[in-house]
Amino acid sequence: LKVKNYRALRDLTFNHLTPLTVFLGPNGCGKSTIFDVFAFLSECFSIGLRKALDKRGRLKELRTRGSKGAVEIEIKYRERKGTPLITYHLTIDEDTKGSPIVAEEWLSWRRKSKGRPLKFLDFRKGEGEVITGEKPEKEDNKISEKLTSPDVLAVNALGQLASNPRVHALRNFITSWHLSYLTADHTRSIPEAGPQEHLSSTGDNLPNVIQYLSEQFPAILTEIQNRLVKRVPRLEKFETEFLQDGRLLLKFKDAPFKTPILAKYASDGTLKMLAYLTLLFDPEPFKLIGIEEPENQLYPQFLYGLAEECRSASEKSQILVTTHSPEFVNGLKPNELWILNRDKKGYTQAMNSAKVEGIQEFVEEGALLGYLWMEGHFQNLK
Repeated sequence: LKVKNYRALRDLTFNHLTPLTVFLGPNGCGKSTIFDVFAFLSECFSIGLRKALDKRGRLKELRTRGSKGAVEIEIKYRERKGTPLITYHLTIDEDTKGSPIVAEEWLSWRRKSKGRPLKFLDFRKGEGEVITGEKPEKEDNKISEKLTSPDVLAVNALGQLASNPRVHALRNFITSWHLSYLTADHTRSIPEAGPQEHLSSTGDNLPNVIQYLSEQFPAILTEIQNRLVKRVPRLEKFETEFLQDGRLLLKFKDAPFKTPILAKYASDGTLKMLAYLTLLFDPEPFKLIGIEEPENQLYPQFLYGLAEECRSASEKSQILVTTHSPEFVNGLKPNELWILNRDKKGYTQAMNSAKVEGIQEFVEEGALLGYLWMEGHFQNLK
């Protein structure tokens, strides 16, 4: 991920992100801003560039303070393991009237070990060219296209056409991202009964997803229950119950009691842990899952186990987490952790903890990353 001129992210590059990637730092260091980059990209595809900018105070509020340049976002990704590395670049600016435009948007890949990458989609201000087909090559015909407006993303428009499978793959990748902002209060809701396939960003449909899993994927639900019981002391099981008015109750049974309790009386940590496990063990997992500050409302001893569950889920999804919890960080490996801070100018800086002098040696001797952070080993990074 490369970002330029996006709020505190003046010029930041994250190379070689691992399947589980965690951003650590104090309040105000830019963790939530990194999350918002992914949210912004996703919203550009779902509600359009103009509305995504309006939610953020338009381009003047999105730009790095004191800057007048364009906002640039670039991601490098693979559709599957072993496939070519694809680069997606997006530059957003304003026209002379102050209206947002897609100043530059392109997709490229290098299918061979040598040679320059091939841009198989290249657009500026609503006009450009695309090479169609399953495996675009330099020798293939380029098709000129003109979009309906200079603020329309070419990948979003052309990615809906069957003739552009590589463009469609990127569009499908970005629109399948899930950014989680779970709260225990939302998971206590009593929704209308009816199975739902995926957990919402707030977790307010948790009983519906439990119902869906019980009907369609009972083995996965059993695995979720086993892992929750392992993580939460004295919990025996959870279940759903239909009410006569058509709503759906979520209930929990603790040992040694015979009668289960309603979700609204369960602990915050139990509900959030169940919600996270339900998200991470989705039978049709999201391509990218973002979890912001999972430590909120969770008992500290749960967090090491949650880090392990995130790593397990990262075999099928890219998992991104922001945190300032040493207990969660204790469950990580050095290359999974990025340390964030602000420089003297107020811009976010980042370094992978595996590159911090002495950290690898500490970990090899049994030290835990969260405690190393609390002891000040990540201060004054250069």
